[in-house]
Amino acid sequence: MTLTQLEYVVAVDTHRSFVAAAEKCFITQPTLSMQIQKLEDTLGVKLFDRSKQPVTPTEIGIEIIAQARVLLAESEKIKEIISDRQKDLSGELRVGIIPTVAPYILPKIMHGFIEKYPAVKLVVWEQTTELIIQQLKMGVLDCGILSTPLHESNLTEIPVFYENFVAYASKNSKLFKKKNITPDDIDMEEIWVLNEGHCMREQVLNICQRRKATKGYQHFEYNTGSVETLKRMVDTNNGATILPELALADLSDKQLDRVRYFKSPEPAREVSIVMHRNFLKRRMIEALKNEILDFLPKRLRSKKKKEIMDI
Repeated sequence: MTLTQLEYVVAVDTHRSFVAAAEKCFITQPTLSMQIQKLEDTLGVKLFDRSKQPVTPTEIGIEIIAQARVLLAESEKIKEIISDRQKDLSGELRVGIIPTVAPYILPKIMHGFIEKYPAVKLVVWEQTTELIIQQLKMGVLDCGILSTPLHESNLTEIPVFYENFVAYASKNSKLFKKKNITPDDIDMEEIWVLNEGHCMREQVLNICQRRKATKGYQHFEYNTGSVETLKRMVDTNNGATILPELALADLSDKQLDRVRYFKSPEPAREVSIVMHRNFLKRRMIEALKNEILDFLPKRLRSKKKKEIMDI
């Protein structure tokens, strides 16, 4: 049994295809299949059910592949020890980030991070929380920038900031007529919300505490994963929505006039950098965290007088 064979097994499990795994490992598909077959012969068990498409691991294969991921992670720590001694950060950092955070964080930190760490290749995917969690567990991503807590025993969370939610209301909304609001002031018949699969949707519904009515307008159901789209729906179609505080940075004076803040304790979300429990690339992840902190207003670094919304 070799580390290379374990890498091939993990690649097949990740991509659920011998062809795709071979491409990612930069070898031919017959070579990859032969090495996995050799490993199976050595272990005396079948790791994959090849009759199914996509390829799936067998019951015992699931356990062995999980251990293979641990062994490969431990072997990578040797390279990390050397990198730490050399001081310079280098390599690839694969990051997943949810769509309700990405547009307000990434444009602010990308240039500074690349300038400070030119030898680091930052690879970013904008995806839903569920998919990022799955890819963190499979080792496809090194870290994720997610709303927490996730209550996932295999993942480590490092809270970075605490962002308030605010209401964004058109002039015909009941919310517009108030200086400060409470969750009880919200009428779900006029609220635009994100579609299923976005953690911020659940947090907004938790603020409203009325999970049974979530369609927005009675005669129109709109499914979107974009906070910016929700804002434009209010601008052009009336009603109201709930925005994360960082989304206010680029609003015009006219748009800022539509913002209504909640009374204390203000509903907020915790945003963390999340890694697998046996995570690697600690110095790169720490550098990413510091870059985010450098750009954030100080008030977002504390959760005092805030009610953290669960997902």
